[in-house]
Amino acid sequence: MALGASRENVAGLGMGRGLAMTVAGLAIGTGGAVVTTRYLATLLYGVTPRDPVILGAAALTLGVVAMAACWVPARRAMRVDPMVALRHE
Repeated sequence: MALGASRENVAGLGMGRGLAMTVAGLAIGTGGAVVTTRYLATLLYGVTPRDPVILGAAALTLGVVAMAACWVPARRAMRVDPMVALRHE
């Protein structure tokens, strides 16, 4: 913000980078879960190994938590006064 960025730009930068990593992690994790289901089938009770509802619910829950984890620091960064940040450095 001290170099001319708006609050929306700061929030977009923080959220964009965090959510990009989240999407990549969810894709890799979901793919890994689908691949390893035959090994985990003996540990599951009452759920089929490749149940799309369960995989979707888990991905949605992790996505919401990751979005909150990205939003809190982005919101704090938007509230920092540029002069205070420059004086600190």
